[in-house]
Amino acid sequence: MNLISLQLAIQSLKRQKTRAILTILGISIGISIVITIMAAGRGLNKFVLGQLDVYSPNTISIEVKIPAAKKNSTDNASGQATGITITTMKEKDLNDIQKNSNIVNAYGMVIGQAVVKYQGLQKTVLLMGEGYSAPEVEVVKFTAGGMFTQSDELGLAQVAVIGSVTKDNLFGGDEAVDKTIYVSGKPFRVVGVLAKRGAVFGMDMDNIIILPTKTMQKRILGIDYYRQIIAKMKDQSLTKQTVADIEEIMRTNHDITDPNKDDFAVNTMAEAVSMLSSVISGITFLLVALVCVSLIVGGVGIMNIMYVSVTERTFEIGLRKSMGAKSKDILWQFLMEAVLLTVGGAAVGIILGAFMALIIYLIAIYYNFVWVYSIPISSIILSVGFSAGVGLLFGLYPAKKAASLDPIVALRRE
Repeated sequence: MNLISLQLAIQSLKRQKTRAILTILGISIGISIVITIMAAGRGLNKFVLGQLDVYSPNTISIEVKIPAAKKNSTDNASGQATGITITTMKEKDLNDIQKNSNIVNAYGMVIGQAVVKYQGLQKTVLLMGEGYSAPEVEVVKFTAGGMFTQSDELGLAQVAVIGSVTKDNLFGGDEAVDKTIYVSGKPFRVVGVLAKRGAVFGMDMDNIIILPTKTMQKRILGIDYYRQIIAKMKDQSLTKQTVADIEEIMRTNHDITDPNKDDFAVNTMAEAVSMLSSVISGITFLLVALVCVSLIVGGVGIMNIMYVSVTERTFEIGLRKSMGAKSKDILWQFLMEAVLLTVGGAAVGIILGAFMALIIYLIAIYYNFVWVYSIPISSIILSVGFSAGVGLLFGLYPAKKAASLDPIVALRRE
Protein backbone atom coordinates (compact mmCIF):
# COMPACT_ATOMS: atom_id res chain seq x y z
CA MET A 1 0.00 0.00 0.00
CA ASN A 2 2.98 2.30 0.63
CA LEU A 3 3.88 1.97 -3.06
CA ILE A 4 0.41 3.17 -4.02
CA SER A 5 0.78 6.06 -1.56
CA LEU A 6 4.09 6.96 -3.20
CA GLN A 7 2.54 6.92 -6.67
CA LEU A 8 -0.36 9.08 -5.52
CA ALA A 9 2.08 11.50 -3.84
CA ILE A 10 4.08 11.83 -7.08
CA GLN A 11 0.92 12.45 -9.10
CA SER A 12 -0.23 15.07 -6.59
CA LEU A 13 3.09 16.94 -6.76
CA LYS A 14 3.01 16.85 -10.54
CA ARG A 15 -0.38 18.58 -10.48
CA GLN A 16 1.12 21.32 -8.29
CA LYS A 17 4.47 21.78 -10.05
CA THR A 18 5.00 25.46 -9.31
CA ARG A 19 4.22 25.07 -5.63
CA ALA A 20 6.43 21.96 -5.36
CA ILE A 21 9.35 23.64 -7.18
CA LEU A 22 9.23 26.69 -4.92
CA THR A 23 9.15 24.49 -1.82
CA ILE A 24 12.07 22.40 -3.07
CA LEU A 25 13.99 25.60 -3.85
CA GLY A 26 13.49 26.89 -0.30
CA ILE A 27 14.82 23.66 1.17
CA SER A 28 17.71 23.37 -1.31
CA ILE A 29 19.01 26.85 -0.52
CA GLY A 30 19.42 25.97 3.16
CA ILE A 31 21.10 22.66 2.36
CA SER A 32 23.43 24.21 -0.22
CA ILE A 33 24.56 26.88 2.23
CA VAL A 34 25.34 24.25 4.90
CA ILE A 35 27.42 22.26 2.41
CA THR A 36 29.14 25.39 1.08
CA ILE A 37 30.03 26.65 4.56
CA MET A 38 31.43 23.31 5.72
CA ALA A 39 33.40 22.87 2.48
CA ALA A 40 34.70 26.43 2.76
CA GLY A 41 35.57 25.74 6.41
CA ARG A 42 37.68 22.78 5.35
CA GLY A 43 39.32 24.87 2.63
CA LEU A 44 39.96 27.69 5.11
CA ASN A 45 41.46 25.22 7.57
CA LYS A 46 43.80 23.97 4.84
CA PHE A 47 44.66 27.54 3.87
CA VAL A 48 45.39 28.75 7.40
CA LEU A 49 47.28 25.68 8.53
CA GLY A 50 49.06 25.63 5.18
CA GLN A 51 50.56 28.96 6.19
CA LEU A 52 52.48 27.04 8.84
CA ASP A 53 53.74 24.32 6.49
CA VAL A 54 57.04 26.14 6.06
CA TYR A 55 57.69 25.53 9.75
CA SER A 56 58.05 22.21 11.51
CA PRO A 57 56.28 21.39 14.81
CA ASN A 58 59.71 21.93 16.43
CA THR A 59 59.74 25.61 15.54
CA ILE A 60 59.49 28.41 18.09
CA SER A 61 58.78 32.03 17.24
CA ILE A 62 59.83 34.89 19.52
CA GLU A 63 58.07 38.08 18.46
CA VAL A 64 58.14 41.63 19.77
CA LYS A 65 55.09 42.65 21.78
CA ILE A 66 53.69 45.82 23.27
CA PRO A 67 54.32 45.59 27.06
CA ALA A 68 51.19 44.88 29.12
CA ALA A 69 49.31 43.67 26.02
CA LYS A 70 48.49 39.98 25.66
CA LYS A 71 50.51 38.27 22.95
CA ASN A 72 47.52 37.32 20.78
CA SER A 73 45.40 40.35 21.66
CA THR A 74 43.96 42.95 19.29
CA ASP A 75 45.69 45.63 21.39
CA ASN A 76 49.08 44.21 20.45
CA ALA A 77 48.22 43.70 16.78
CA SER A 78 46.50 47.05 16.27
CA GLY A 79 49.16 48.90 18.28
CA GLN A 80 51.99 47.67 16.08
CA ALA A 81 49.90 48.19 12.95
CA THR A 82 49.41 51.85 13.86
CA GLY A 83 53.12 52.50 14.23
CA ILE A 84 54.22 51.45 17.72
CA THR A 85 57.73 50.04 17.24
CA ILE A 86 59.41 47.77 19.78
CA THR A 87 63.20 48.04 19.42
CA THR A 88 64.38 45.89 22.32
CA MET A 89 64.98 42.58 20.53
CA LYS A 90 68.70 42.63 19.75
CA GLU A 91 71.64 40.48 18.67
CA LYS A 92 72.35 39.40 22.28
CA ASP A 93 68.88 37.85 22.49
CA LEU A 94 69.53 35.81 19.36
CA ASN A 95 72.99 34.68 20.53
CA ASP A 96 71.72 33.65 23.97
CA ILE A 97 68.78 31.71 22.48
CA GLN A 98 71.16 29.87 20.13
CA LYS A 99 73.17 28.72 23.17
CA ASN A 100 70.18 26.85 24.62
CA SER A 101 70.90 23.11 24.64
CA ASN A 102 67.61 22.26 22.90
CA ILE A 103 67.96 24.79 20.08
CA VAL A 104 69.40 23.52 16.80
CA ASN A 105 69.63 26.92 15.18
CA ALA A 106 67.94 30.31 15.10
CA TYR A 107 67.95 33.52 13.08
CA GLY A 108 66.66 37.05 13.43
CA MET A 109 64.12 38.53 11.03
CA VAL A 110 63.18 42.03 9.91
CA ILE A 111 60.55 43.12 7.39
CA GLY A 112 60.29 46.13 5.09
CA GLN A 113 59.28 47.28 1.64
CA ALA A 114 61.29 48.80 -1.17
CA VAL A 115 61.29 49.76 -4.82
CA VAL A 116 63.29 47.24 -6.86
CA LYS A 117 64.66 48.03 -10.32
CA TYR A 118 66.15 45.95 -13.11
CA GLN A 119 66.92 47.29 -16.60
CA GLY A 120 64.18 49.89 -16.66
CA LEU A 121 61.61 47.74 -14.85
CA GLN A 122 60.46 48.99 -11.45
CA LYS A 123 58.44 47.07 -8.86
CA THR A 124 57.47 47.58 -5.22
CA VAL A 125 58.36 44.39 -3.36
CA LEU A 126 58.13 43.06 0.20
CA LEU A 127 61.62 42.76 1.72
CA MET A 128 62.44 40.15 4.33
CA GLY A 129 65.71 40.01 6.20
CA GLU A 130 66.49 36.42 7.14
CA GLY A 131 69.52 34.60 8.44
CA TYR A 132 71.71 32.34 6.34
CA SER A 133 70.54 29.44 8.55
CA ALA A 134 66.88 29.82 7.50
CA PRO A 135 66.93 26.54 5.46
CA GLU A 136 67.94 24.71 8.66
CA VAL A 137 64.99 26.18 10.57
CA GLU A 138 62.17 26.20 8.02
CA VAL A 139 61.34 24.64 4.65
CA VAL A 140 63.07 26.62 1.89
CA LYS A 141 63.13 25.27 -1.67
CA PHE A 142 64.85 26.75 -4.71
CA THR A 143 64.31 26.47 -8.45
CA ALA A 144 67.70 28.07 -9.16
CA GLY A 145 70.76 28.95 -7.08
CA GLY A 146 70.56 28.76 -3.30
CA MET A 147 70.77 30.61 0.00
CA PHE A 148 73.41 33.19 0.80
CA THR A 149 76.20 32.07 3.13
CA GLN A 150 77.29 32.92 6.67
CA SER A 151 80.19 34.95 5.31
CA ASP A 152 77.72 36.88 3.11
CA GLU A 153 75.70 37.84 6.16
CA LEU A 154 78.65 38.66 8.43
CA GLY A 155 80.27 40.68 5.65
CA LEU A 156 77.06 42.65 4.93
CA ALA A 157 77.18 41.33 1.36
CA GLN A 158 74.63 42.81 -1.02
CA VAL A 159 73.12 39.53 -2.20
CA ALA A 160 69.48 38.55 -2.59
CA VAL A 161 67.13 35.58 -2.89
CA ILE A 162 64.00 36.37 -4.89
CA GLY A 163 60.51 34.85 -5.02
CA SER A 164 59.07 33.19 -8.13
CA VAL A 165 56.70 36.09 -8.94
CA THR A 166 59.47 38.66 -8.44
CA LYS A 167 61.66 36.66 -10.79
CA ASP A 168 58.93 36.56 -13.46
CA ASN A 169 58.16 40.27 -13.06
CA LEU A 170 61.79 41.33 -13.40
CA PHE A 171 63.38 38.70 -15.61
CA GLY A 172 60.54 36.95 -17.43
CA GLY A 173 61.89 33.73 -18.91
CA ASP A 174 65.53 34.74 -18.50
CA GLU A 175 67.87 33.40 -15.84
CA ALA A 176 68.01 35.52 -12.68
CA VAL A 177 70.96 34.07 -10.75
CA ASP A 178 74.08 36.28 -10.83
CA LYS A 179 72.11 39.20 -12.30
CA THR A 180 72.18 42.56 -10.49
CA ILE A 181 69.02 44.24 -9.21
CA TYR A 182 68.74 47.56 -7.41
CA VAL A 183 67.00 47.61 -4.03
CA SER A 184 66.37 51.13 -2.72
CA GLY A 185 68.99 52.29 -5.21
CA LYS A 186 71.68 49.84 -4.03
CA PRO A 187 73.00 47.00 -6.24
CA PHE A 188 72.30 43.42 -5.10
CA ARG A 189 73.40 40.22 -6.81
CA VAL A 190 70.73 37.52 -7.11
CA VAL A 191 72.02 34.24 -5.67
CA GLY A 192 68.82 32.18 -5.59
CA VAL A 193 65.21 31.89 -6.82
CA LEU A 194 62.62 30.43 -4.46
CA ALA A 195 60.13 27.76 -5.47
CA LYS A 196 56.48 28.80 -5.46
CA ARG A 197 55.22 29.18 -1.87
CA GLY A 198 51.83 30.90 -2.16
CA ALA A 199 50.31 33.42 0.22
CA VAL A 200 51.10 33.33 3.95
CA PHE A 201 48.74 35.24 6.26
CA GLY A 202 47.77 37.62 3.48
CA MET A 203 51.33 38.18 2.21
CA ASP A 204 52.30 36.94 -1.23
CA MET A 205 55.42 34.96 -0.41
CA ASP A 206 56.26 34.66 -4.12
CA ASN A 207 56.50 38.41 -4.61
CA ILE A 208 59.33 38.97 -2.12
CA ILE A 209 63.06 39.52 -1.89
CA ILE A 210 65.06 37.97 0.96
CA LEU A 211 68.23 39.75 2.02
CA PRO A 212 70.73 38.76 4.74
CA THR A 213 69.32 40.15 7.99
CA LYS A 214 72.41 42.17 8.89
CA THR A 215 72.65 43.59 5.37
CA MET A 216 69.04 44.70 5.49
CA GLN A 217 69.44 46.15 8.98
CA LYS A 218 72.55 48.19 8.17
CA ARG A 219 72.31 49.01 4.46
CA ILE A 220 68.53 49.33 3.94
CA LEU A 221 66.71 50.08 7.21
CA GLY A 222 69.41 51.59 9.39
CA ILE A 223 68.37 49.69 12.54
CA ASP A 224 69.99 47.28 15.00
CA TYR A 225 66.97 45.36 16.28
CA TYR A 226 64.89 42.39 15.15
CA ARG A 227 61.18 42.08 14.70
CA GLN A 228 61.19 38.34 15.27
CA ILE A 229 63.48 35.42 16.07
CA ILE A 230 62.75 31.98 14.62
CA ALA A 231 64.31 28.99 16.36
CA LYS A 232 64.18 25.22 15.87
CA MET A 233 64.25 22.71 18.74
CA LYS A 234 66.06 19.40 18.79
CA ASP A 235 63.51 17.59 20.99
CA GLN A 236 59.85 18.58 20.73
CA SER A 237 59.05 16.79 24.00
CA LEU A 238 61.06 19.49 25.79
CA THR A 239 58.95 22.31 24.33
CA LYS A 240 57.55 23.51 27.65
CA GLN A 241 60.98 23.72 29.29
CA THR A 242 62.53 25.35 26.22
CA VAL A 243 59.83 28.02 26.13
CA ALA A 244 60.40 28.71 29.82
CA ASP A 245 64.17 28.97 29.23
CA ILE A 246 63.72 31.42 26.36
CA GLU A 247 61.31 33.55 28.40
CA GLU A 248 63.90 33.67 31.20
CA ILE A 249 66.64 34.67 28.74
CA MET A 250 64.52 37.47 27.28
CA ARG A 251 63.44 38.82 30.67
CA THR A 252 67.01 38.83 31.95
CA ASN A 253 68.31 40.61 28.87
CA HIS A 254 65.49 43.18 28.95
CA ASP A 255 65.53 43.72 32.73
CA ILE A 256 61.92 42.55 33.10
CA THR A 257 60.81 41.26 36.51
CA ASP A 258 57.05 41.33 35.93
CA PRO A 259 55.87 38.84 33.23
CA ASN A 260 52.86 41.09 32.61
CA LYS A 261 55.28 43.67 31.21
CA ASP A 262 56.98 41.36 28.70
CA ASP A 263 57.94 43.12 25.47
CA PHE A 264 58.11 39.79 23.64
CA ALA A 265 55.91 36.74 23.05
CA VAL A 266 57.09 33.16 22.68
CA ASN A 267 54.87 30.99 20.44
CA THR A 268 55.20 27.39 19.33
CA MET A 269 53.89 26.02 16.06
CA ALA A 270 51.86 23.44 17.98
CA GLU A 271 50.11 26.27 19.84
CA ALA A 272 49.45 28.12 16.60
CA VAL A 273 47.97 25.04 14.90
CA SER A 274 45.74 24.25 17.88
CA MET A 275 44.54 27.83 18.24
CA LEU A 276 43.82 28.34 14.55
CA SER A 277 42.02 24.98 14.25
CA SER A 278 39.82 25.83 17.23
CA VAL A 279 38.95 29.25 15.81
CA ILE A 280 38.06 27.85 12.38
CA SER A 281 35.99 25.02 13.88
CA GLY A 282 34.14 27.47 16.11
CA ILE A 283 33.34 29.83 13.25
CA THR A 284 32.17 26.97 11.03
CA PHE A 285 29.95 25.55 13.79
CA LEU A 286 28.39 28.97 14.44
CA LEU A 287 27.66 29.55 10.76
CA VAL A 288 26.15 26.08 10.32
CA ALA A 289 23.98 26.61 13.41
CA LEU A 290 22.70 29.87 11.93
CA VAL A 291 22.01 28.23 8.58
CA CYS A 292 20.02 25.47 10.28
CA VAL A 293 17.49 28.18 11.07
CA SER A 294 16.84 28.46 7.33
CA LEU A 295 16.27 24.71 7.21
CA ILE A 296 13.65 25.07 9.93
CA VAL A 297 12.05 27.86 7.91
CA GLY A 298 12.01 25.45 4.97
CA GLY A 299 10.27 22.91 7.20
CA VAL A 300 7.62 25.48 8.10
CA GLY A 301 7.19 26.07 4.37
CA ILE A 302 6.55 22.35 3.88
CA MET A 303 3.95 22.38 6.65
CA ASN A 304 2.18 25.37 5.11
CA ILE A 305 2.16 23.82 1.64
CA MET A 306 0.89 20.50 2.98
CA TYR A 307 -1.74 22.21 5.12
CA VAL A 308 -3.05 24.14 2.10
CA SER A 309 -2.94 20.94 0.08
CA VAL A 310 -5.09 19.14 2.65
CA THR A 311 -7.62 21.97 2.58
CA GLU A 312 -7.77 22.01 -1.22
CA ARG A 313 -8.08 18.23 -1.51
CA THR A 314 -10.72 17.63 1.14
CA PHE A 315 -13.15 16.13 -1.40
CA GLU A 316 -10.43 13.83 -2.80
CA ILE A 317 -9.64 12.57 0.70
CA GLY A 318 -13.30 11.96 1.44
CA LEU A 319 -13.74 10.14 -1.87
CA ARG A 320 -10.77 7.88 -1.22
CA LYS A 321 -12.00 7.06 2.27
CA SER A 322 -15.51 6.31 1.01
CA MET A 323 -13.96 3.85 -1.44
CA GLY A 324 -12.17 1.96 1.30
CA ALA A 325 -8.93 3.82 1.89
CA LYS A 326 -7.86 3.66 5.53
CA SER A 327 -6.65 6.57 7.62
CA LYS A 328 -3.08 5.23 7.58
CA ASP A 329 -3.16 5.17 3.76
CA ILE A 330 -4.07 8.86 3.68
CA LEU A 331 -1.41 9.53 6.32
CA TRP A 332 1.26 7.79 4.27
CA GLN A 333 0.28 9.60 1.08
CA PHE A 334 0.75 13.03 2.61
CA LEU A 335 3.90 12.00 4.46
CA MET A 336 5.27 10.71 1.15
CA GLU A 337 4.63 14.11 -0.39
CA ALA A 338 6.57 15.79 2.42
CA VAL A 339 9.42 13.30 2.05
CA LEU A 340 9.55 13.76 -1.73
CA LEU A 341 9.73 17.53 -1.33
CA THR A 342 12.55 17.13 1.20
CA VAL A 343 14.48 14.61 -0.90
CA GLY A 344 14.09 16.80 -3.97
CA GLY A 345 15.36 19.80 -2.01
CA ALA A 346 18.26 17.75 -0.68
CA ALA A 347 19.32 16.59 -4.16
CA VAL A 348 19.21 20.10 -5.60
CA GLY A 349 20.89 21.50 -2.48
CA ILE A 350 23.81 19.05 -2.67
CA ILE A 351 24.45 19.87 -6.34
CA LEU A 352 24.11 23.62 -5.73
CA GLY A 353 26.32 23.46 -2.61
CA ALA A 354 29.03 21.52 -4.44
CA PHE A 355 28.95 24.07 -7.26
CA MET A 356 29.18 27.05 -4.86
CA ALA A 357 32.08 25.37 -3.03
CA LEU A 358 33.82 24.88 -6.38
CA ILE A 359 33.42 28.59 -7.19
CA ILE A 360 35.01 29.52 -3.85
CA TYR A 361 37.86 27.07 -4.53
CA LEU A 362 38.53 28.54 -7.99
CA ILE A 363 38.53 32.09 -6.61
CA ALA A 364 40.96 31.08 -3.84
CA ILE A 365 43.30 29.38 -6.32
CA TYR A 366 43.12 32.41 -8.63
CA TYR A 367 44.35 34.63 -5.78
CA ASN A 368 47.19 32.20 -5.03
CA PHE A 369 45.75 30.81 -1.78
CA VAL A 370 46.50 27.26 -0.71
CA TRP A 371 42.97 25.81 -0.77
CA VAL A 372 41.33 22.41 -1.06
CA TYR A 373 38.09 21.46 -2.80
CA SER A 374 36.45 18.89 -0.59
CA ILE A 375 32.80 18.25 0.26
CA PRO A 376 32.69 16.75 3.77
CA ILE A 377 30.41 13.72 3.98
CA SER A 378 29.36 15.06 7.38
CA SER A 379 27.93 18.19 5.71
CA ILE A 380 25.72 16.07 3.44
CA ILE A 381 24.59 13.82 6.30
CA LEU A 382 23.94 16.81 8.56
CA SER A 383 22.04 18.91 6.04
CA VAL A 384 20.03 16.08 4.49
CA GLY A 385 19.34 14.38 7.83
CA PHE A 386 18.30 17.64 9.45
CA SER A 387 16.09 18.69 6.55
CA ALA A 388 14.52 15.20 6.31
CA GLY A 389 13.74 15.28 10.00
CA VAL A 390 12.29 18.77 9.69
CA GLY A 391 10.26 17.71 6.64
CA LEU A 392 8.78 14.70 8.39
CA LEU A 393 8.15 16.64 11.58
CA PHE A 394 6.39 19.53 9.86
CA GLY A 395 4.62 17.25 7.38
CA LEU A 396 3.21 15.04 10.12
CA TYR A 397 0.56 17.47 11.37
CA PRO A 398 -1.05 18.11 7.96
CA ALA A 399 -0.87 14.37 7.21
CA LYS A 400 -2.62 13.50 10.48
CA LYS A 401 -5.23 16.17 9.80
CA ALA A 402 -5.91 14.65 6.38
CA ALA A 403 -6.05 11.12 7.82
CA SER A 404 -8.55 12.14 10.51
CA LEU A 405 -11.10 13.71 8.15
CA ASP A 406 -14.58 12.19 8.25
CA PRO A 407 -15.40 11.00 4.70
CA ILE A 408 -19.01 12.20 4.84
CA VAL A 409 -18.00 15.67 6.04
CA ALA A 410 -15.26 15.76 3.43
CA LEU A 411 -17.63 14.85 0.58
CA ARG A 412 -20.13 17.47 1.71
CA ARG A 413 -17.36 20.13 1.74
CA GLU A 414 -17.21 19.89 -2.09
